[in-house]
Order: sequence, then C-alpha cells, then structure tokens
Amino acid sequence: MPTIDKSTAAATKKTSAAAAKTTKTTKQAASKSKTSKTAKAAGKEPAAAKGTGDRIFSLDIGTRSVIGIVAEYHEDDEQLHVVATDRLEHTTRAMLDGQIHDVPQVAAVIEKVKKSLEAKTGPLKNAAVAAAGRALYTMTAEAEMDVNGLITAEQQRNLDFAGVQAAQAALAESHTVDDPTRYYCVGYSTIRYVLDDIQLKMLIGQRGKKAKAVVIATFLPRQVIDSMQSALHATNLEMRALTLEPIAAINVLIPPTMRHLNLVLVDIGAGTSDVAITKNGSVIAYGMVPLAGDEITEAISQRFLLDFNIAEDIKRRAANGEDVTFTDILGMDYALKASEIIDPVLPNIENLAGAIAKQIIELNGDAPQAVMLVGGGSLTPHLAEFVAEALGMPANRVAVRKPDRVDGITDLPEELHSPDAVTPLGILKIASLNTLHFLSVYVNDEEYSLFNFRELTISDALLNAGINMRKYNGHPGLGLMVNIGTEKKFFPGTLGTFAKILLGDEEADLDTVIHDGARITIIPGENGTTPSVRLGDLVTAGQEYTIYINGREKHIRQRVTINGKEADADQLLADGDTIESREFKSLGEALLAAGYPPTGRKIHYKLNGSDTTYSCTPEILLNDNPASISMPIHEGDHVEYIADEEPKLGDILNLSNSDTSIVIYYENAEYQIPSAGVELTVNGRKASPGTLIDDGCEITYVKSERTATTVSDALLAVNFQPPAATSRVTFTILVNGQPVDFTDPVKNGDSLEVRLTSLEAPATAAAPAMNAAMQPAEPAPAPSISSFIHTPQPAAQPITPPAAPADTQPRRRTIADFIRTD
Repeated sequence: MPTIDKSTAAATKKTSAAAAKTTKTTKQAASKSKTSKTAKAAGKEPAAAKGTGDRIFSLDIGTRSVIGIVAEYHEDDEQLHVVATDRLEHTTRAMLDGQIHDVPQVAAVIEKVKKSLEAKTGPLKNAAVAAAGRALYTMTAEAEMDVNGLITAEQQRNLDFAGVQAAQAALAESHTVDDPTRYYCVGYSTIRYVLDDIQLKMLIGQRGKKAKAVVIATFLPRQVIDSMQSALHATNLEMRALTLEPIAAINVLIPPTMRHLNLVLVDIGAGTSDVAITKNGSVIAYGMVPLAGDEITEAISQRFLLDFNIAEDIKRRAANGEDVTFTDILGMDYALKASEIIDPVLPNIENLAGAIAKQIIELNGDAPQAVMLVGGGSLTPHLAEFVAEALGMPANRVAVRKPDRVDGITDLPEELHSPDAVTPLGILKIASLNTLHFLSVYVNDEEYSLFNFRELTISDALLNAGINMRKYNGHPGLGLMVNIGTEKKFFPGTLGTFAKILLGDEEADLDTVIHDGARITIIPGENGTTPSVRLGDLVTAGQEYTIYINGREKHIRQRVTINGKEADADQLLADGDTIESREFKSLGEALLAAGYPPTGRKIHYKLNGSDTTYSCTPEILLNDNPASISMPIHEGDHVEYIADEEPKLGDILNLSNSDTSIVIYYENAEYQIPSAGVELTVNGRKASPGTLIDDGCEITYVKSERTATTVSDALLAVNFQPPAATSRVTFTILVNGQPVDFTDPVKNGDSLEVRLTSLEAPATAAAPAMNAAMQPAEPAPAPSISSFIHTPQPAAQPITPPAAPADTQPRRRTIADFIRTD
C-alpha cells in the first residue's frame, strides 16, 4: 500500500503514513459518521458557539422540495432545540436526480424558505447542507502514526484526517476519474482503529506505540458542490457544513451503539435512493441508486397524460388511500380509486425495489439483518414489501422509519415526524457536532474549495488542486560522456532549481498555514544545463619533431582528433565524442600535417557535363629515394615533394593509341593501324592531348565509331611493296598463319605474313632469291595518337603507300593496286 507523506497527512510533528485502496468506482461513497461524543472530542470546535440561543440553520435541498430547520444549542442540557421549520416545493423540475440544473430557480425557493424562517428567528448567515449521492466515489484508506504516551483527541483527529488525505491521494492515483481535482471529499467515517495490532473503537486515552485508522471517504463531483454553493450565495448564505444525505440520515436513526448490527438505511428521495450500511460497529459502505420517487410519478404522468406536478399530487393522495379526480391533457375527466392509480404502476414500484435490493447486495455481499426506508419516496405503496421480497427477507425486517425521537434534538414539531424529515434533522445534528465548511483558495489564479476540517496548509491546497511539486522542479541538465582513447570520462550536468511557493507575495513552504482567500503561486524551477567542455580542457598538444621538406624545416606536432577529424583546443565537445591523440607514423601523415596533400592537388573539372576530379599525383622522394606515402617517417628525414602542377588533357583523360588504333605484327615489327577519330574541346575551344588543364575546366571528349580494319589496310600500313608484274613471282597473304583475302578483317594483335612463290623454279630454291629481291622498304614509323586528333590544321591521314596523296582519304585496295607495271 502507498505511504502518505507526513507533511500532508496531518498537522503534527509525528511521523505518519497512509495507504489506500479503491472499493467502488461509481456507486459507493463514504463520509463521516461518528458518535456525538467522539465528534466533540476529536473534532474542531464547531462554528456555532455553545451559548444558549446560538442558531444552526439546516437546509435539505431536495429534488422535489426544500426543507429548512433552525435550532438553538443550549449548553445546560446539551440539546438542540428546534425553533422553526419550513418547507417549499419546486414549481418546476429545477433539480434532477439530486443535481441542481436551474440554479436561479432553486435559489428562489431557498430564498423563500430562508425569509420565512428569518421572520421567526432573525437573520441567517449560513446554512448546513447535504449532497445527494449522484456519481459517488468511495475510497478506503489506512493511516498510521507513531505515538508515545497517552493518546490525545488531537492525535486521533490528526490520524483520521491523515486517512482522509490518503483516500484523496488514492483517488488521484486510481485513475477511476478523469480529473481528481474536480472531486470534493464530502465526508468520511472511521471504520476502525488499531493500536499495536489490537482493534479498538476509540484511541483517546489509550497508550501504545503505533496507531492506525482505517477510513472510508466519499467524493462527489465538484459540479454538484459548486452548484449548491452558487444557489446559497445567491441568497447571501455561506456553506457552514456539508455532508452526504445517507450520512445525515444514519446519524438520526442508527446511533453508534446499534452499528454493530448489519443494518441498511435507504434514503429514498425524488431523484436518488442513497444507501448506507453499518456492520461491526461502524459504517462500512455508502452507495446510490439513480431511481427514486420520481420514477413512479413519471409512470403515472405517462399513463394518464398528466402534468408532472399534478401526477406527483395524485401519487401522494393515492398513497394515503384517497380517491382522486383529475383532468388529463385531452380534457377528459377522471374519478379513480387509489388502487386504480397504484395498480398500473406496480411494475415500476417493483423495478425500483429491485434496483435498491441489487445495490444492497453489491455493497453488503448478502441480505442484511434489517432495512430501514426513509425519505419522501419511502411512502410509495408496497415498496417495503417488494424490497423484502427482492432481498429474500421477512417482510417485518424492512420498514419505513419516521424520526419520532432523535438523540440530541428536542422540541420536534409534528411536521418533522415524517420520513422526509430524517435528512434535514441529520444535517442539523452533524452541523452541531463538527463543522466542515469551505475555504476558498487560489492556486496559480484558479479557485479551489477546501473543507476546513482542521488547520489547512499549502500542502492540502496543492493536493486538492492535483499539483505534484516534483513536476515543477527543474530537471537536472544532461551529462556529457566522451571517450579518450580506451577510457570514458563523464561530466555531469548542473542540477535544476527547486520550484518556489509564494503565499501572496511572500515565499512559503508546504507546511505554511493557509486561510480563506489565500493566493498560492507556484514558480517552476529552472532546468539544469549540460556542461561546456573544450578539447583543450582534456588533452594538450602532442610531442613535436622536425623533418625537412624541399629543403625547408618543418615542425610536426602530434595530431589530436575528434571522431577521426583533426580539431583544435577550442572546439567544444559533444556527448559521445571520441578523442584520439597519436603521433605521425607515415610519410603521408607528416606531409598532410605540413600542408602538403599526400596524394597531390585535386583538379575539379567537368567532362561531358559531369563533375569529375583528377589528382595530380606528386613525385615523392624520401632521403633521395622514391617513396610511397605509407612509408614510415623519422626525426630529421629529408623529403622532396615534386608536385605535378601542370596536368595535360591527355594525362587527365588517360588517352592512349589503343583508343584509336589496333596493333599488328609484321616481320617481327609492331605496327599501329588507325581505326577511330577523337575530337577534344576545353572551355569550348579545340584542344589536343597536350593542352594544359586548370581547375574548373569544362571538357568535351567525342570519339568516332571504330571502323573495321581489313587485310588491305594492314598491307598499306606496313608499306608492303608487291613484286613487279614481270617478275614471274606470286604471293600468299597469311594472318596468324591462315590464308586470307584482301577484304578479310584484321584484329588487334594479329600477325601478318606475305609468302612469295616463283613461277619458274621450285618454291624452295627460288624463294630465298626472290625474298631477297622483294624485301619491302623500311617500315614507316607507326603513326602516333596525335595524328588522329582533329585540329584546326588539315587532318593527319593514316599511313598509305608512297604513291597515295597525303590529303586524300584511304580507299579500299584490290589486287590491281599491288601489280607493278615497271
């Protein structure tokens, strides 16, 4: 069970704890029920003084009528003497099911009752009232307290109220209502006391170490109470005391000495039927049935087509056994006996009895020992019989009770000897014993009403407003965790500040006492901050060593990185950063630290519209020897860094002869045969592979389609000179050792061979001489790639036999081209 903070449990320096549990969510209720002696001993002094002639105004604002009673308390006999009483019915249905729906109309009826009584008693400034049990919530709570020595009435009272606050806290935590701040505690009853594990009826005068009280508290929607307050304020009345209607009734008819019996009291009004149950010496449960006398009135109105008020009058007369005459809405006249009115609505009466019996079983578990019916609705014919039948009880154990005699109240006039006078008499009695009046306080400019059942503190007001101070305290700032190598280092955030409480303009705390009209302001605390830590706060610069680059002395310092990126000492750290500090181990790291890009300068250009990057790879020498950037570096090393400052277009595009020609082999020599053309521009101007390129250039590169290379193209490329026609020599052309024709294709890497054969001598004898005579001229130099680049000058042509003009396009050759005519 949850423990209640002692600062809100009671106005005492003793340690107290409380626990609570929900016993019902919609129909049950709990309130105060104590003996007159107990209330006098444990309660605060009532608002009414104890001298002779001091008046108490009891007001029962019911669904059908308003009953007022004024009584004076006399100290000599410790009795309330009824001075005056009056009642007045509502002319309209201003109230439904015990809830005020038309505040001005209800206030007008209260005003008439008040003026009638004031004519007999003098001015009335406040009134004690009771609320109907519509939308009740009941919470059972326990409160404990360490006690030393003799237990006083003040200690018992504090323990009771600790239980009430525990019940209020339990309602807030139970989530049975959407907004617990919209509910008021309208009363409570102490179910039992326990002192050192021994159950007692009362703690006053006892000795022990640990006392406990089990309390049942009742809560009603704030709207019910607020509307009642509004009606009272409209008549210049303050709410002196508030209780629950069944609590009021039970204090009249079931004295504490009879509460060891399992008894049920049902207050049947016009709109609701409120239930209270006693057992084992205390009130154990409260409940409510949303059906009452108006259900029968409505049934008569519907059956005979009557105005509701006329139907109510007919119901009462028929209940008294009188014959009735009336005219319905159609103008038809009726003269009926009482039975002719009651018999048609018997099913409705039986339904009401069934609902009451069902609620009793739900609260009590089984049939009680006896049931007492009070309130105007209890006079409904046959209702008691139907309730007994529904509960399976003897008919004589369910009875309608009238307040013929009430302990503590004398001089009852005859008009109060009726079942509907039980509740106003009970209100009167409770108001004389212990006054639970309201305090109006403001929390953050919103008004709240608190029951003044003891000296209230700011803690009580915040609990009523549903404010948890922890939510107003500033939150701690987020911490900072960084990784330094293999270690983690944590820097906590600053703490938030506590919320401040102002009572008026002065600072206060939870235990500060409040009074009516108090204005409480909660100033939220400020949140803490995340610490600001810079890299230099954690690490210092690394070790320095010297190297020489291009003859210049360079001082290289150990590198410190955050998440892999080099950082300076002023950089702020973020949560989760990884800090690493290590010396330069490679040539590339040393060059980068010294300001030389290890992989060379980057040139950004556009090639055919696409962004591209080219690295001007430098030539690097370490101690006069070629080196790679992954090689280790040492103190005093000499580095030569030769940058490629002027890249050429051919280097950038990586153009080669293989892009525009094929290679063949002829007589152990390599020949290139043009097979495609290339067109280059830089920034819109014609360019060649030797054109220098700068950062940001726009380059276009267009290569013509590769043409098929034939055997005749290959013969021309190798400057083959065929024998003269008179030489009596024939020849065979072979590609890769296979005979071919002039129009057959030649591929990259093919081997070309020409075999000559004499027509006069055997091939084996004549071939050497003929070969010697027919040796081709020295092969012409293979054309380079530049000869195939379109430039403003006349285009270079593929190599052709000497007889071919240089400025004509090559054409396909036939055998006739190779026949000498000389």
